[in-house]
Amino acid sequence: MITLDDLQASVMDKSAFNALSDFYSLGLAFLEFLERTQPTHIVSPKDELYFFYQYDQAYRYKITRPLNSLLFFRSKSALQAACERFAAFLLDLKKHQEAISEQRGTQEYLVSNEINRVVYTLQQSIGCISDSFENPNRSRKRVGQLFETLVKLIIQEVGLVCESRTLRIPIPGYEEEGYQMTYELDLVFSRDKVVITSETNLIHPSEVVGSVKTTSKDRLDKIFLDKFMLTQLLGREIPVIAIFLHDVQRARTHRGQSIFGVNSTFKSNHFLGYTVALTRLDGVYYVDRRPVMVKDPRLSREIQDFQRFLVKDLWSLSAR
Repeated sequence: MITLDDLQASVMDKSAFNALSDFYSLGLAFLEFLERTQPTHIVSPKDELYFFYQYDQAYRYKITRPLNSLLFFRSKSALQAACERFAAFLLDLKKHQEAISEQRGTQEYLVSNEINRVVYTLQQSIGCISDSFENPNRSRKRVGQLFETLVKLIIQEVGLVCESRTLRIPIPGYEEEGYQMTYELDLVFSRDKVVITSETNLIHPSEVVGSVKTTSKDRLDKIFLDKFMLTQLLGREIPVIAIFLHDVQRARTHRGQSIFGVNSTFKSNHFLGYTVALTRLDGVYYVDRRPVMVKDPRLSREIQDFQRFLVKDLWSLSAR
């Protein structure tokens, strides 16, 4: 019988999560734990789309992050079936690539939004387990690392080359003195294995840089600046995309307000300001898009969901 302690140990195991099956197993184990222990289910009074789980006394009544009720699977059997369909779809996507939408039965699957739901549930299961730690800061970095790993494994599963990379770029005019700028890139992907030479300056023209974060909070400006600086330092346009899980967090209590509130961490004016005044990212994708990203025509032109990235944009971006 799996306990929350077991799940905590799994999340912190640095040798785990080398395959998508590891993510499937943890998500299913967490849902099995939820079904067996029945933690308190609380709908946010501020935004009824989101809900929380509250653990029992043994875990100090800790409260999870807000979960989107339209994306998070609450049934182990439902998630298991969805993971099986997702795995089969990835194999089809590897075979058909950008022509996948033309295949029989694909449209029905895409309309179900199940790609976003599976990715969301797998990652938020990790997040909810992290929320049960006595000191959540202990596992916060690990949660972000695992989302990066999850996205990388999905891209690799459909046949692309995808790895993290550290760049050390000489600063023009100061090469002899040895001055460099270091960039740790979450993902660099391409359709084929490429050979990096001095002429390609650390990133091949066929490669795309991806920044993968659970939220844009406190990170948005750096992603835009990285694209701008990479393009300037390397002397050519460097394609950069951003993939986010969500942009919501549990609201901080203030003057007796409910601890089950939900706040958005997305700064739309900052996003549009960076896009207009600094540089335009080559793609921005969310698993859980905020309503404003869909309703605002300026934002909807720039921001799509993760399913769109996987099915369509991944292939057009990597065809350079």
